[in-house]
Parts: sequence; structure tokens; C-alpha cells
Amino acid sequence: MKYEIIVVGGGHAGIEASHISAKKGHKTLLITMNKKNIGDMPCNPSIGGRAKGIIVREIDALGGLMGKVTDQSHFQIKMLNNSKGPAVRSLRAQVDKITYPKKMLEILNQTPNLTILEGKVEDLIIENNEVKGVILEDQTKITSEKVILTTGTYLNANILIGDENTKGGPHGEDRSNYLSEKLKTYGIKIQRLKTGTPQRIKAKTIDFTQMQEEKGDDELWTFSCLDEASYNPNDQQKCYLLYTNEKTHKIILDNLEKSAMYGGYVTGVGPRYCPSIEDKLVRFKDKERHQLFLEPESLYYDEWYLQGFSTSMPKDIQEQMVHSLKGLEHAEISKYAYAIEYDAIDPIQMQPSLESKIIKNLYTAGQINGTSGYEEAAGQGLIAGINASLSLENHPPLILKRSDAYIGVLIDDLVTKGTKEPYRMLTSRAEYRLILRHDNADLRLREYAKEVGSIEEKEYLNYLEKKKQIEECQKYFQTQKLTKEGKEILSQNHIDIPKSTSYNNLLKRPEITISLLEQIKPIPYPKNIKEEVEIQIKYEGYINKTYKEVEKMSKLESKQIPKDIDYQKIKNLASEARQKLEQIRPISLGQASRISGVNPNDLAVLNIYLKKEYNKEKGENQLQN
Repeated sequence: MKYEIIVVGGGHAGIEASHISAKKGHKTLLITMNKKNIGDMPCNPSIGGRAKGIIVREIDALGGLMGKVTDQSHFQIKMLNNSKGPAVRSLRAQVDKITYPKKMLEILNQTPNLTILEGKVEDLIIENNEVKGVILEDQTKITSEKVILTTGTYLNANILIGDENTKGGPHGEDRSNYLSEKLKTYGIKIQRLKTGTPQRIKAKTIDFTQMQEEKGDDELWTFSCLDEASYNPNDQQKCYLLYTNEKTHKIILDNLEKSAMYGGYVTGVGPRYCPSIEDKLVRFKDKERHQLFLEPESLYYDEWYLQGFSTSMPKDIQEQMVHSLKGLEHAEISKYAYAIEYDAIDPIQMQPSLESKIIKNLYTAGQINGTSGYEEAAGQGLIAGINASLSLENHPPLILKRSDAYIGVLIDDLVTKGTKEPYRMLTSRAEYRLILRHDNADLRLREYAKEVGSIEEKEYLNYLEKKKQIEECQKYFQTQKLTKEGKEILSQNHIDIPKSTSYNNLLKRPEITISLLEQIKPIPYPKNIKEEVEIQIKYEGYINKTYKEVEKMSKLESKQIPKDIDYQKIKNLASEARQKLEQIRPISLGQASRISGVNPNDLAVLNIYLKKEYNKEKGENQLQN
């Protein structure tokens, strides 16, 4: 059996990687241990959240599936930070744990050029540091030109509950026992990471009257740029807010040494930004209570997810912990919380294209690269699939800059800075977040998608029509003047405008919004177009300032560093900078500037060397040869 691309793992990274490569016309094989686990959500069945929701919008803009399937599968959706500035707004949806993977599998089964095989990959076929395919558990060899590893948390995974240590992946599924050891033998550095998940509670044993209702938004939302919302906001499933209390904290602290984490049973490093409840109590001792959410996992069964209560305590202690919570005094736990340890690679060993620096034609994406979260995994999977395909087509890879997308920030952070703990995307990680917004993901990325062939023509035409409407709406606001009647309406809202001015100038005032101007007369453009233009007008000064910063950095990004550069030949480089540059081998001065340990003086030395010495040395070498 021979394929162009083999994708190992059917999680969110594997879905996007296999779908996009097949969509681009390449014969693709997706290997998964269990077809039923394709698109599985072993942790909370939610998509989006702060910053993560913007990643989903970017995945959609680049031709991926996550946003579209979420729109078809959710039973509650809301815009987070809607009362704050546009840079931090982000969608979050609670999706049905049964419907989402079912729809994903249906799409993959109907995708031309894509074959799905159940099996366990135990080794790679390597010749002269180049991958040539995979070897299954039964020693079947399948050849390919590219391999993309998206193994999630299954590499050498252990489930930990108190002092219980069970070999297995999420849900107690079979794990990959040998692949990470094989990767080590090929020179790939492996690190041990940890994540976890909380209890599932039977709905009939919960007293919801003791908790605060959390409803979805009344406004209709979609993750996909093309989708039109088809749900009824009034039919959305409620979630519930509750809190830990003094009794909860006492139970946890009295039994701290019994948890796998504090009992010394955990060897992996856990996530800083999504810690277990016992870790929260140790790290935030001043907090009298911690916020928790009860969220349904599916409309087809009655298990509810206790978000924020992840733990590796023994089962009997978990019973006490859950029963200490208001409304859960008589709760029945259907699944106990657990921690899971797994192997991941050091992502510094990856190029910005997500191709390995160690093994040619091998790509990695998702939690194997040290990230946490479905969205981060899917974004990487999409880029890995696109770049493996582009390589087959003899085209340069798609490398998104930090000013292009959160996906660009994510990958740059991984390959430039690395991570020693499960990496989670945060808005604070993106220095250009004002231009990396929820509302403009398609405006930022559709041209890239068109260039690399990852979207259909109708999607591109839709984008062009949107751009056209935005331009027309901008002209409308510039030419539309405030009338006498309009002044009176604004005056009724305690806004005094002494002379006639354009709508464009009016919208620059913080107290004036499009909805207020529409009290004067309707503005003849779709809601999303008006909102986009309003953001551009209101934040014009800040946006222009951001683009100036981007322009400065782009000068460094455009200064490429040759692959064959010998850092040992560069005089006056600090020893730490030399070591880091040799290890990471940045592709540009821009990437080099973000490496910890490389200071401005080192950059200046490197820049001078590239301008004067490198070409001179190369010319001399060519003459000698």
C-alpha cells in the first residue's frame, strides 16, 4: 500500500490534517486506533473560549472543518468579553459530545482521496533520515512520501487516580506503547507532560436550584464565515455556575498527599493555565472559593461535566469533594476525575512549517508538540496538512506570521521558545491582538487560503463580496452627513453635536454607535459589515499604530538566515546566543529576535555578518571548490 500522505491519529489535529491534504487532491491515509474515537472530546466538549475561539475562526478561514461542524453540533453558544474591546472578544460553544464526532466522521468518510484505517502505528520507515512510511503493530508496512504525527495524549500514556496507575489513553483506551521510544532512537527529544479531566455527574442527582443559571446569548453567532445560524436562541441548553467552599478546601488540603500529583506519582509537567483543583488551592491560598461550571456533555445522555474540578485524588476522596459542593450533596459520579501523563516531543525540533528538523518529510501537530486544547491541535493539524501538501506540489510552505493569525503566534512560540508544560493560547501571547480579531479572520487569511488552494472558489468569491461591501459601507459613512433631524435624535440621547459632520467622524466618538445612528435612519448594509466598519473607524488610531509596529518587525522577518549558516564562525556572539541560535536555527532575524538568550547586540552582530561576511565566505568556498 502506498500513499502520498499518512496521518497518524484521528483527533482534532489528525482530522484537519487528513481532510485538507485529501481536499487538495493528495492520496491520504488516516490511521486511528478506533474509528469511533475520531473527533473525540475526552475533556470538556466545548469549542472556543478566550483566544481559542479566534483560532477556530482562523481554521475556518483557511478551509478547515472545526468551525463548520461546531455550528452544526452546539447546544449553547456565547460571545465572551462582548462588553470589552474587540481584541479580546471570542466565541465559545458547548457542543454535543455525540453529534460532533459523528458529523466529523461523516465528512471524512465522504472526502475523496481519503482512506481511514484502524490500526496502531508502532514505528516509522526511515531511510537516510527521511521518513518513507509507517509500520503497524502487526508489522504491516505502509509507504508514503509524507507522514504527519498527531498522536494526542496516547504516546506511552498513563491514567493516574491517587496511587492507581493504569497504562492507557483517555477513557481507558489502548495506548501507543513503542512509538515514542522509536522516535528517541531517531534523535527526537521526548518530554513528559500531564493533563487531566474532572468528574462526570449524573444529571438526575444534581440539585440545579442551588446554582446560578448560565444561558447562551440571545444574539445569533457562527464560527464559520459562510454559515448562517440555524438555531433558536431560546432553545439553548443552560449551564450552571457554582463555587467551592471552606469544607471543599479542607477535604482537599487534609488529603493532599493522596493525590497522584502531590503524592509523588506524577512525573509529567501539568498545565499552568488549567491546573487541578488541588494545585489551585496550593498556588492560590488566599482564595476563599473557586469558580466551577456544570455543563452537559450531550443531549443524548445525562452526564454533566464539572469544569474546574480536575483532580487526581483517590475515588473515595473525590466522593467527599463533590458532595461538599452546594447542589451536589447527593450527586452520583458516573466517571471519576483522573490525570493523564503522556510523551510529547520538544517542539524546538520543528521548523515553522511543522516539518521535523531531524527527519525529513515528517510533520507533527497537536499535543505531541506540547500544546493543550482541541483548537490549538486543530490549527496545527491544518497547517501541517497544508504544508505537507505544498511540499508534494514543490511549493514553499505556508508560514503565518505573528501579525497574521493566532495560529502564527502559536506555532512561532512552539518552534522558537519551546514549552516545558502543556501550551495554551492566551490573548496576552499575541502582541498584535488588536488586528487578530474574531471579526476579521477571513479578511486576514482568505488570500493565503486561495494562494495555497485550501478553499473552494465559492468561499473566495464570498470573501471578495464581503470586502466589496466593507469598502462601500466605509464610503457611505464618509459621505453620509448628520441632518437636523439626526441632531435632535442625538440630543434626546444627551449628545450635543453643534454642526453637521460625517457619520465617519461621529463614530469616532465613544458614546456614538451604529445602533444609535440607525435610530436616525436604517443603514443599508448587513449587520456583520456594519460592525466591521464600526470597529475599523473607532479603533483606527490604535490599529494604524499596530500596523506600524508590524512594519518594523516585518523588516526583521524579511531578513532571511541561510540554512547552512555556521554560527561558530560569527565573532562577538555571546556564548548563550550562539548555543540557542545553533539549537533553534531561526529562519529570519525576526524569529531570532524572539529567542530567549539572544539580545539586541547579538542580533546586530548577526545582521552585520549576514550583510558582509556570509556572502564573502560563501563566494570563497565556491572558488575553492
